[in-house]
Amino acid sequence: MGIEENKDVVRRFVAECVNTHREDLLDQFVAADVTMYPGTPDSAEATHGIDELRQAYRRFRILVPDMQVTHELLVAEGPYVVARWTTTGTHASELSGVPASGKEIRWGGTDTYRIEDGRIVEWWRNDDFAGLLRRLSRRVM
Repeated sequence: MGIEENKDVVRRFVAECVNTHREDLLDQFVAADVTMYPGTPDSAEATHGIDELRQAYRRFRILVPDMQVTHELLVAEGPYVVARWTTTGTHASELSGVPASGKEIRWGGTDTYRIEDGRIVEWWRNDDFAGLLRRLSRRVM
């Protein structure tokens, strides 16, 4: 696959699966043996395989049931696609000790994907989770 086709995999993954809350479409975009790495080393365990990714997807849907991801930038080279994104949604469940606020939350990040045969096989996640928690804590207190 070429660079534009790889970018399209990421673009469609977010538009057709993530933003429409269609967990059942993960198989179309993600390889069975996918690995998703946390952005900060040792901050969490890597997610291995599509079943673990499905579990993470479900947990996040509870936390932010109306989550919407917007790509601000997609850059690709070879099998890699880098996406700069912003996510918005309603804080509907406890997050790292911060109770649900029912308020809109917003955070951003940059993800790097490796595409092979039209599917995501590796995914490095980098987001401003610490900033999100800091903002949520101020709202609750």
